[in-house]
Amino acid sequence: MKVALQFIAMGLVWGASFLFMKVGLEGVSFGQVVWARLVFGAITLVVIAIVTRSRLPREPIVWLHFLVVALTYCVIPYLLFAWAEQYVSSSLASIYNAVTPITTAILVTVAFRVEKLNRDQVLGVAIGVLGVVIVVGPWQIAALSGSLWGQLACLGAVTCYGFSFGYIRRFISHRAMPATTIAVMNIGVAAVIMLLLTPVIAWGPITFSWPVLLSLLALGALGTGVVYIWNMNVLRAWGPTATSGVTYVTPVVGVALGILVLGETLSWNEPVGALVVIAGILLTQQRVRLFTRRQAELVDRAA
Repeated sequence: MKVALQFIAMGLVWGASFLFMKVGLEGVSFGQVVWARLVFGAITLVVIAIVTRSRLPREPIVWLHFLVVALTYCVIPYLLFAWAEQYVSSSLASIYNAVTPITTAILVTVAFRVEKLNRDQVLGVAIGVLGVVIVVGPWQIAALSGSLWGQLACLGAVTCYGFSFGYIRRFISHRAMPATTIAVMNIGVAAVIMLLLTPVIAWGPITFSWPVLLSLLALGALGTGVVYIWNMNVLRAWGPTATSGVTYVTPVVGVALGILVLGETLSWNEPVGALVVIAGILLTQQRVRLFTRRQAELVDRAA
């Protein structure tokens, strides 16, 4: 029951993160949103680590691996999503976030070769890519507008996520480290990077308001802090396939909050494309199978 509640809370918080970013942008720059997100998240996790007496790894190579993960899983994609939400709705950003399993499947197979896709999964990737094209809606793009660049930034962010998941699978997941330690290393190193980049990325005027401040605190302490520990707890209890089901929850929450709280609207192609993407994810994660094992063997022999 405890794990199920953490799973539900994880989907709600990550889904709401796109709303928090949108509200935060009303008072600060996109770089300041990411700065606050990572710094507040790191402070929260460090406090938890001290209370639980979690130890940090000592091997230099592990720190180097986490430097790569901090850049590709946090700093770069967070900056891309925050920048994108200046031009696209929080609802649309949450839909693009759901593409992560598709980019992950591609990169863990092509770049890292830690998995091999079967025919169902290859079909799922193709359907997922088709769904992305439908969401983008190339037939209605007359020029390289801000909206298009924002959507491309979202795609860049989920590509970074796919790379980082493959990297973690290849170089980190086999190491015996508690969930809190992994979360502290990931967010903590990213926060240090953002602190070093403050004069370049996060320096500028701030328009204070309570909604902005509370959104940044929630985005950091919850969306980038506590939720990472929940994610690791669910992962260890249910395994990666069941845990990845949060992918279906976050866009629903993100779209609902964007419409209800911010009054955002969606074009017909965006929810339709999202459904096509989810169909692709179901095949990619083998929750739905079109080929039985026997059929796949016969097709392989015929090929």
